[in-house]
This record gives sequence, structure tokens and C-alpha cells, in this order.
Amino acid sequence: MRITVWDLPLRLFHWLLAAAVAGALITINLGVSWIEWHARFGLAVVGLIAFRLVWGVVGSTHSRFASFVPTPSAVASYVRGHWRQPGHNPLGALSVYAMLGLFGFQAVSGLFTTDEIAFSGPLTRAVSSDLVATLSRLHRQTEWWLYLLLGLHVLSIIVYRLRGIKLVGPMIHGRKEVDQTVPQPRGGGVLAFIIAVGIAAAAVWLANGSWIPVPPPAPAPAW
Repeated sequence: MRITVWDLPLRLFHWLLAAAVAGALITINLGVSWIEWHARFGLAVVGLIAFRLVWGVVGSTHSRFASFVPTPSAVASYVRGHWRQPGHNPLGALSVYAMLGLFGFQAVSGLFTTDEIAFSGPLTRAVSSDLVATLSRLHRQTEWWLYLLLGLHVLSIIVYRLRGIKLVGPMIHGRKEVDQTVPQPRGGGVLAFIIAVGIAAAAVWLANGSWIPVPPPAPAPAW
């Protein structure tokens, strides 16, 4: 039978996050003239990650983190071929948590970075210069882990497709074939969506640094 597994907000999040991450990676490699766009894509990632964290609590059944906790027993069951649940399998769950963690770290650390020439993140004024230097270094170094994780994600999609398991289609239309009777997902209504969007908007506002007082200009020298 075919059931709706992935709700519309989750599917929108998935593709918007893919677009925002791709935009951030492309613009950072286009030179300093594109750095402001890189920062905008980073803010978008902050908002999207915040939305997903909330939706992982108030969203529909298979969007909730509690529904795909990759426990050792769950991983062992999947490896033995006994996993039959319609949502994320345990290895997919590990991928989800890794991506949310890495993308979240990159986006948040980018708020505190500076190239000491043409760009300073919106929250650099809120922390010490030592922390800015540390986060700037980690932000640059972690970029390569991001490429690796994205590569593994694409590779897994190809491998699963060769095995006859479609991952891209269900993330577009939301439906999935299951070989057993399972209840339709529940939850994730309009109120939950409004709450998630509101918290995501608040996260973007906090991340853009507009709440940080602008320091007064340096006094003119007395001659």
C-alpha cells in the first residue's frame, strides 16, 4: 500500500535547505564580491535549521526525532534486514542528525567569522576577538567535512536507487510504498507550522545582529 510519509513542511524544508546550502557553497567560491550573498544564504540555513528542530518535535509522525532514534538495536535490525518502518531507517537517521549538526554548526559559526578584510559576521561584535578567531578558523576547516557529507549523501541515493529503493521521489510527493498496514501519520497541523515558522523567524532575527547596539563613533582628535 501507499501512504503519505513526509509532510509538506518537511519536504519544503528539505529542498529549501538544499538550495540554501548550495547557494552558500557556490557564493563562497565566487570571490569576495559575493560574500554578502554567502552571508544571506547562511542566515537562511539558520532559519531552516531552527524550523526543523521545532518541527522535529511538533511535526507529523515521521518528521519527529523521536520516531527515528538510531539506537544500536535499531541499527542492528536494519543491517540484518529486519527493518520495516516507513520513516527514516537507522542509517538515514544518522545521516539526518549529521547533516543538521554540521550544517547548523557551519551556519552559526559563520555568524561570528571575519576575513579581517571585507567581511565580518553579524554577531562578531557580541563576542571576544579570540572567539571570533577560533570560530573563523573552524568555519573554514569544517567546510571540507561538509563536502564529504554531501558526497556521501548523494552516493547513498545512487546506491539505494540501484537496489530499487527510491529516495528522491518520496521527498517530492511525500508518498511511499509499504508492505504492511501502518497508520497514517498524525500531527503537524497548521498551529504547529505557525509555531515552527515563528521560532525560525525569531532565530533569523537574533542571528542577523540587528539587536546589538552600534558602538558610537570614535571621537575626533583634538588638534
